[in-house]
Amino acid sequence: MKTININANQVVAAPLDKVWDVVSDVDNDPKYFEQYSDIRNISKDGNKIEREVTVGLKHKARQTIVLNPKKSVELTITHGPIQGTRITTLSQIDVGRTRIDVSWNFTPSGAPALAHGSVKSEMTGLTKKALQKIADELEKKHDDRRMEL
Repeated sequence: MKTININANQVVAAPLDKVWDVVSDVDNDPKYFEQYSDIRNISKDGNKIEREVTVGLKHKARQTIVLNPKKSVELTITHGPIQGTRITTLSQIDVGRTRIDVSWNFTPSGAPALAHGSVKSEMTGLTKKALQKIADELEKKHDDRRMEL
């Protein structure tokens, strides 16, 4: 099976601390990553989380997440329709702007090789959409705060 690599990024008009608060709240992943319809945490041990997610309506996946405070969220998918990693990395551009980089490296299980192009296209679109949702939420909160001042 061929490994699929996807890289996407988004610059957000919000400080790194605020961006970290959103991307590290992995229980809210379905709010941004619409392919997840349900999350059930199995265990939490410090910065490591084991969970089962429902992808779409019926596919179950097993994931391990490691939170590296204010740096990255490392998600490893060990069972499910895809297997591999999604690494979300934060970089402070300046005081009020942060760059979010998402890097996928995965293999679709059960998908024929000729379908890999459409799987890559779908995952790229879902990732860019998730990044935009995160940016929209953070920038709205940031703008609301400025109006209060």
